[in-house]
Amino acid sequence: MVEGHHRKVTQGGYRAAVFGVSDGLVSNMAIILGFAGGTSGQGLVRLVGIAGLVAGAMSMAAGEYLSMQAQRELLERELERERREHARNPESEVEELAEIYESRGMEQAVAREMATNVMADPEKALEVHAREEMGIDPNELGKPLFASLSSFFSFALGAVLPLLPWFFGGGNGAIVGSIVLGAVGAILVGSALAVATNRSVVRGSLRHLVFVAATAAATFGIGSAVGVGV
Repeated sequence: MVEGHHRKVTQGGYRAAVFGVSDGLVSNMAIILGFAGGTSGQGLVRLVGIAGLVAGAMSMAAGEYLSMQAQRELLERELERERREHARNPESEVEELAEIYESRGMEQAVAREMATNVMADPEKALEVHAREEMGIDPNELGKPLFASLSSFFSFALGAVLPLLPWFFGGGNGAIVGSIVLGAVGAILVGSALAVATNRSVVRGSLRHLVFVAATAAATFGIGSAVGVGV
């Protein structure tokens, strides 16, 4: 029997990384092109882009850590409550587990025997009850720090792409550079998600490209219409 052939994409890190890149790309490209549309100042656009990268990455990392830590603490509290119930009323827990097995087509006597055997090992019993009653794995409650760091660096990776041209120049050349790099980034993110979910690469790439293009066009248009005096 081959084990571990399914990727564990529910622990937080993978999700944070994918959406981090996408969020960084979309938000910072929108900020950069919005300011580029309203000013010809290379330094200002670069400063705004750096600020957007740092602030966004830190915000994403903090939010990811706090949300996952809160979720982990909530699950740990529920597991501790379940552990106390096992110690206080083991017979009732045997009945609960036996009823679950019976609802899945197991004969009553066999279901009770299996439930009794499971309850003989406290840690195994807790794991089984957590899976069957709460739908969670006590050994996989998520890793907040890993998800936070993954979110930080992935957001920064996405955010730096449209910013790169502004370190080497300004004006229309930098604007075109941001658009090209943003488009490439959108296609890569869309393709990666399509491959991960076994969907059409072309459709996934185009969907992300259209979304990024629409956001960038809107902010550039607003920046051009409003303008700033620098």
